[in-house]
Amino acid sequence: MKKIIYPLILPLAIAGGLALASHEIKSETLKKSTPKPRSAVDMKTENKKWEASPDGIKFKKWKASPQGTKVLDSAAKIRNQVKDSTNIEAVITSLYLPLGSQLGFGVMIRINGEDYILSFGLENSNDFQQLHSLKVNDKIMIRSHSVMYAPKYSYPIVSGDYLERDGKIMYKRIPRQGGC
Repeated sequence: MKKIIYPLILPLAIAGGLALASHEIKSETLKKSTPKPRSAVDMKTENKKWEASPDGIKFKKWKASPQGTKVLDSAAKIRNQVKDSTNIEAVITSLYLPLGSQLGFGVMIRINGEDYILSFGLENSNDFQQLHSLKVNDKIMIRSHSVMYAPKYSYPIVSGDYLERDGKIMYKRIPRQGGC
């Protein structure tokens, strides 16, 4: 009986040991592959590398140009309102974005005499259905969480989170659920 049991238990013990070893190796690789948060020094180093790249040099030249300065000044004028997420009064100047823009659905607006692009993102659902009823010279109230700029555009880009016309909410961005 012992002669039969020992040969049957030996392969089970070897298979169990291999399975356990495999599990430890997988957990070690998972621990190694989780990215660590970058330090301020690493971020500065990466930023300096980018600034030395052709794209970084081109961006710095644009920022120093009259067009870049105008865009940065316009963005700075509404930065506090955007940071505080307060209502900003605007007037729609065009229902179309500049030619060649790849910002998705949006309109051109004027805030305190300055022109901006109001971008809502890619139009892939019925989220923007009510916004198609907007007209040129409509007075609207908007809220945003960011103002961006890029050398490709002659205007700062305001991301649209909330839009109200005549006291009626026409659009409100729904925050992402479950995620970063």
